[in-house]
Amino acid sequence: MDYVLHFEGVNIKSEVYVNGEKAGGHIGGYVGFDVDITPFVYKGKNNLIQVKADNSYDPYVVPSQKSDFAIYGGITRNVWLNVLPKTHFVGMLIQTPEVSKETARTSVRLKIKNENAIENFKINLVIKDANGKPVVEKNSKEKLDFGENSIQLDLPVIKNPNLWSPSAPYLYTIEANLVYDEKVIDKIKERIGYRWYEFKEHDGFYLNGERLLLRGTHRHEDLAGYGNAIPDSLHRKDIEMIKSMGANFIRLAHYPQAPEIYRACDELGLLVWDENPWCRGGVGPKEWKENTKRIFQEMILQNYNHPSIILWSIGNESDWMPDFPGGDNPDSLKAFAKELHQLAKKLDPYRYTVTRKFPAAQDVVDVFSPSIWSGWYSDVYKNYEKTITKARDTYKRLFHAEYGGDSHAGRHTENPINGDGKIILEGGDEPINKIQLNSIANIGDWSESYIVDLFDWYLHVTENLDWFSGSAQWIFRDFVTPLRPENPIPYVNQKGLVDRSNKPKDAYYVFKSYWTNEPKFCYIESHTWTERIGKENELKEVNVFSNCDEVELVVNGVSYGKLKKDINKYPACGLSWNVKFQVGKNIIEAIGYNVTEKVAYDSMTINYTTQKNGRPDEIILKKERLKNGNYLITAYAVDKNGKRCIDYEERVYFAALSGGKLIDNLGTPNGSCVIEMANGKALIEFKHIPLQKGIVEVRNQDFKGTFITIED
Repeated sequence: MDYVLHFEGVNIKSEVYVNGEKAGGHIGGYVGFDVDITPFVYKGKNNLIQVKADNSYDPYVVPSQKSDFAIYGGITRNVWLNVLPKTHFVGMLIQTPEVSKETARTSVRLKIKNENAIENFKINLVIKDANGKPVVEKNSKEKLDFGENSIQLDLPVIKNPNLWSPSAPYLYTIEANLVYDEKVIDKIKERIGYRWYEFKEHDGFYLNGERLLLRGTHRHEDLAGYGNAIPDSLHRKDIEMIKSMGANFIRLAHYPQAPEIYRACDELGLLVWDENPWCRGGVGPKEWKENTKRIFQEMILQNYNHPSIILWSIGNESDWMPDFPGGDNPDSLKAFAKELHQLAKKLDPYRYTVTRKFPAAQDVVDVFSPSIWSGWYSDVYKNYEKTITKARDTYKRLFHAEYGGDSHAGRHTENPINGDGKIILEGGDEPINKIQLNSIANIGDWSESYIVDLFDWYLHVTENLDWFSGSAQWIFRDFVTPLRPENPIPYVNQKGLVDRSNKPKDAYYVFKSYWTNEPKFCYIESHTWTERIGKENELKEVNVFSNCDEVELVVNGVSYGKLKKDINKYPACGLSWNVKFQVGKNIIEAIGYNVTEKVAYDSMTINYTTQKNGRPDEIILKKERLKNGNYLITAYAVDKNGKRCIDYEERVYFAALSGGKLIDNLGTPNGSCVIEMANGKALIEFKHIPLQKGIVEVRNQDFKGTFITIED
C-alpha cells in the first residue's frame, strides 16, 4: 500500500517530516498538495509527522505582502491520509466540450500510477444522474506502463441532459473503476454539471442560451475567532448566506479557497470567479515567475471539474506596488500576463480568463474588470451609470468587480455626506495613494445610512440595464488587513454586508430586497438607528427594504398607506415614506403584502428628540447579562444632562482590570477592545470569573477612565 498525505492548504511555505526525515513540502499557500510518505513510514509502529509552516516575508511567493488582507500562516485547511493500492488513480479531469439542450459530450482524462508488474487492466466509466441511475457507460481495456499513465476516454453522448444553472444546479456523478481480474482495485468519482455560457462582446452574459444578470459578491477566508482556519461547516454556511441574499455569482478573493467552497457553489448554484493569488507586487524574476505559474496551474487542475467555475483569474491589481525593481514595467507585466493566459487556455480551452484593475492585461484576458468605485474612492455614486456605460464601450467583455464602501455598524446620520459639490466627478477609479484625493472614503462619515444609499442606487441602475453582464459587490464580510490600523475597528476592512461574525448590516437587506423573491420579508432601515433627532413636525424619511409586492407602513398605530414596490424608483424601490415622529417613543411597523395577503412583518422602536445633545461630558457604562453567561458592556458618551451624544465618534479603549477577560481581538462591533463609537455608543463582551469582582474600564484621550463592577 502507498501512504499519501493530502494537504488542502498550508500557508505559505511548508516542509513535511516523517520520523525526523523530510518527506516533501510545498511553496505557495491556498492550493492543495500531496506528500508520498510511504518510504518514511514504520509499519506496525507509531509514526511522528511534523509540518513546518512559514508565512514570513518572501517576495518570491504570491500574494505580495503589500496585499490588503491578512496572509495567515499555519495548516489552514483539512489534512487527509490516503491509503492507496500500488496501482491507483491519481486524478480525473472532466471536460464537457459540447453542451446543448439536446446533447452533451463528456471527455475524461485519467491519471493512473502503476507500481505493479501487472500491465493489463480494465477501466469502467459510468455517469449517473442525481438519483444514482446510470445514464451512459464505457468500458476500456488499457495496458499500463510502470509509473505514471495518462488515458483519455470519451463517453457516449447524453441526450436531453439536465442542465446546471444557479436556479437549478443539477449535478451528475461520474465514477471511474480500475478493474483487474474482475475485481475493482481502485475507484474515483466526481460530480459534474452540463452548461454552456458566453460573455457577449459589449453586451451581457448568457448561460444555456439565455441572458443572466450576474449578481455577485466577494469572499475572503476570514472569520472572527478562526482567522482563515475555517471548518467546512462554516465555509458552507457562508455560501448558504450568500445564496440566501439572492446572489448567483461569487468572486473568490484573492486566492483559491477551500475545496468545500467549490462543492457548496456547485450544489447551491453560484457561478465562480476563481483567482490566482498574484495580488499586487508587480512582476518578479525567474524564481517568482516559476512559483506564480505553478500555483496558477495547480489551482486550475485542482478545481477543473467544478461546473460552478466560469472564470480563471490571472490575478488582481497585479501591477500595484512592485516588490522588485522594474516590476511595474508595462511590457514585462503584459508579457507575463500572456504567459498565464496561454497556460490557462492550454489546460482548459473551455473557460474564460479574467483580471481586475490591471491595465497592461486588459487586451490579454478574455474578460476585464476596470476599477470603478463611484461614490467611495472617487466620483459620486449617482454618476455610476455614466461610468459603467463608458466602460462597456471601452472593454470588449466587461464585468464589474468591486464596488461599495466601508460602514461602521450602528453609525447613522440624518444627512449622510454624498459628495455633491465636494468630489471631483470623474471615472470612479481607486488611486494607490488615497490621501491625495478628496473622496467619500476620506471625508465621509462611514455610516450605514450612506452605504445603504450607495448600494440602493447601484442596484437601481444595474437591475435596469438590458446590456449589463453583471457585477460583484466588495465584500460579503468584513475582514482583517494589516493596512488599515486607522479604521473605526482597527485593522479591519469594514466594507462587508455582514460583520466579521456574520451578523448582517443594513446593506445585506438592500441586496436581498432586489435579488430574492422568497422567503418574503420586510426590513425597516434601521434596527440599529434607534435615536433620531429633528424639528417638531419635521418630515423624516423612513425606508423599508422588502421583496414583497406591496408594503404598508404604520407609525404609532397610524397607517401611512401602502406603496407598491417598483425597481425603477429610488430610494428603496419606492418603499419610502415621509413621517412625522412624536417626541419620545415611536413604534414603526412594516407589513408586506402579496396582493391582499399579509406575508411579512417587521417592527422597531425609536426615540425621537427635538433637542440636540450638548458637548460630551463623560462616558458612562452599563451591563447586560447575555444568554451565554457573559456580560455585554455598553459605553455611552453623554452630555452634562445625561443625554446621549449621537454625534460623538471618537475612539475608545476597553480594558478588563480584574475578575475576567474581554472577548476581544475578533474585529467585530462587540469584540474589539479598541473601537470608534457609533452614534455615541460602543460595546464589548466580558467573560466574568464566578465569585470574583470583575472591573471593566473604558477610556480615551477625552475621558480618562470610567469603571463598572460585575459581581455575581
